Formats: sequence, C-alpha cells, structure tokens
Amino acid sequence: MELWIPLTVGAALLQTWRTAMQQKLRDKLSVNAAGFVRYLYALPTGALLVAGFCTAGGAAPPAATPRFLLFCAAGGLLQILGTNLLIMAFGFRSFAVGTAYAKTDAVQGAILAWLLLREALRPLAVLGIAVGVAGVLVLSLAGRGLHPRAFLRATLQPAALCGIAAGGSFALTSICVKAANRALGEGGGVEALVRQAVFALLVTNLIQTLMQGSYLAMREPGQLRAAFRTWRSSAWVGTLSACGSACWFTAFALAPVALVRSLGQVEMVFTLLFSRFYLKETLRRADVAGLVLVVAGVILILCGC
Repeated sequence: MELWIPLTVGAALLQTWRTAMQQKLRDKLSVNAAGFVRYLYALPTGALLVAGFCTAGGAAPPAATPRFLLFCAAGGLLQILGTNLLIMAFGFRSFAVGTAYAKTDAVQGAILAWLLLREALRPLAVLGIAVGVAGVLVLSLAGRGLHPRAFLRATLQPAALCGIAAGGSFALTSICVKAANRALGEGGGVEALVRQAVFALLVTNLIQTLMQGSYLAMREPGQLRAAFRTWRSSAWVGTLSACGSACWFTAFALAPVALVRSLGQVEMVFTLLFSRFYLKETLRRADVAGLVLVVAGVILILCGC
C-alpha cells in the first residue's frame, strides 16, 4: 500500500475528531476565535514534528525560500477564506445547497491540479472521483427535502455561490500546499518529502496565527483573550489539527491533489459512523445510499491509482 493512502485516511479521521472538539468551543469562542486556536495551539505540535523528523533523519530543516513562503501564505489565507465562506453559506436559508456545493472541492481540485500542476489522472480514478462526489452530495442533501431539480434551481442562490467559492478555496489551498512542497525541492526520497511537508505545515500555521490573531486583536480583542483562557480545551484542538494537517501535507507531497482530496471524503463515512454508534442516531436510507457511493468511489480511486 502506498504511504499517501493511510496518511489520507488518518487525516480524515483526525479532522473529524478535531471538528467535533472544536464545536464544543463554540459556546465560548466566536467563529474567528475558534479558527484562531486551531492554528495557535498547533504550533507546539508542529515544532515537535519538525524537530523529530529532522533529528531522526540527521538533517537540518529546509531553507525557506521566498517562493516557498509565498505559497505558504497564499495557502494559509485561502484556507481561512474558505472556512469563512462556508460559514457564510450556513448563514443563508439554503444550508444544504451551500454544504453540498462546498463538497465539490475534490472535482475543483482535480481540474485545478490538471491546469496548474499538470497532474493527469487515469479514467478509473476520474470515475471514482465522480462517484464519490455524488455520494457526498447525497449525504449532504439527505433528509433536507431538496430534490435534484430544486437543487439545480438553487445553484445561483447566495448559499450555493458561497459553497462553490468555499470548495474552490479549499481546492486552491491544496494546490498551494503542493507548490510549497515543490519549492523546497523534489529530490531526496520519501523521508525528505515528509520532512519538507511538516516544515511547510509549521510555517503555514505560523502565518495563519499571525493573520487571524491580528484580525482578532483589531476587531475582537475580547475573543483574543478568551482564546488564551480556554487553553486546556483549545490545546487538544490544536494538537489534533497539527497531526491531521501533517498527514494532509505529506499526502499532498506524495500523490496527486485530486486523489488525496477524493480519498479524504471518507471523512463523511467517519462522521456518520460516529453519529450512529456513539450518538446512537438513526441512519436514513439516503445516508446508507450516500455511504455506499462514497465507498465505491474510494475503491475506484484506489484501483485507478
């Protein structure tokens, strides 16, 4: 099994766990502050990962070139922008439409990676991406009372436009992460790529902390203080975020962006399994159908690698 596959699955699982813990902070923190703690408290774990991999490999951290820093800053800003756009989509009446369109980041990522990075995919992998996205759309719309025709009519509504923009931002984030890794050099084997990926994560988190921290200091100073008061809970969010992002960054360095993004949709499976077996919630038929499609898409992607 190629290394990027378990890394992507692990990233999706850690992201699900982090999101669940981050939701508990929403009673104490604003949207921006909840995002800020994700980056701030990820820094110690990111620094430990960089130190650990450099020590184990007997190598110094990579040299941060201007091109590398530019892509880290762009990726960090796009991730913050995508998160805010997704939250804006939630604020409109067509919540399901915004959510569903945001989940098209895998398709948008495939197109952008082909245009910008010249990453070509085999036909079976392309089919797998399409099937997986269909499954995610079914899961996003399940139980919302929104039929396909109504969904298409809602395409130009604000929620849909924000959702599409959010998906595009997340897809571009992946492109920037890949480009940042390439800016550090593509030789040296898997060990060097992993070391570069965790270094890129640390630098990106630092830039994001400065970006969102500056915004909070100017616009929500009370929330900035609250972010530090909640350190006991926030530290876990940051740790899970750093570990999950380290898996994402490394997977992007090892495999095409579209494949990583598409396989990462197993996050939806983890979310529903958590809902069923931990929260004891009942799965609907549409949920089961969506799960089957997502799993089928993953299998096709793996067969088409």
